[in-house]
Amino acid sequence: MIRIGIVDDHAIVRQGLRNYLAGHVDMRVTGEATNGCDALALARGGEVDVFLLDLSMPHQGGVEALKAIRGRFPDLPILILSGFPEKHYAVALLRQGANGYLNKECEPLEIVNAIRTVVRGRRYISPEVAELLADAAAGVGDQPPHTQLSERELQVFLRLAKGETIGDMAKSMFLSVKTVSTYRTRVTEKLNLYSNSDMTYYALVNGLMQ
Repeated sequence: MIRIGIVDDHAIVRQGLRNYLAGHVDMRVTGEATNGCDALALARGGEVDVFLLDLSMPHQGGVEALKAIRGRFPDLPILILSGFPEKHYAVALLRQGANGYLNKECEPLEIVNAIRTVVRGRRYISPEVAELLADAAAGVGDQPPHTQLSERELQVFLRLAKGETIGDMAKSMFLSVKTVSTYRTRVTEKLNLYSNSDMTYYALVNGLMQ
């Protein structure tokens, strides 16, 4: 029996995954968490064989959680299941110790196959990620400016591009207004974009907004 820990701050995502995985006789969800701190506590409990880990979460996001869990439990498989397209983070996170990267738009069966792959001690590399890895190894193409952004900076950038105010972001992301303003300053400097309309245009042109 593969014991699975789901780490995602959205209850509907956790429930959907739990219900789907319950239909597979070799799998059982044995733990859930809404942020990286709780995920680390689950790992310490020893009741999880593999994690499905989201990136964008309050308090402690997936990148920080990956580092923390990997530092204490180097052999515990961690699958990133994110709403961000593979091109944003997949290669970097695999280099940081993730055992696989899946986009939340993937077919449900791909998640099952990925879980079974990583618990056997192998990495799960989707065709999309394989292409990114090949391009990175060959040094193909210049990376667009937004790839310089950290996970949190990218979150702030996308919210700004959608017209969200700094005050609203601070509340929904559980951060201070000062902290969000600092992230906005970093974003503007890295992207050389200084108005929200410019950010919206950049996001649309680069396929970062639907």
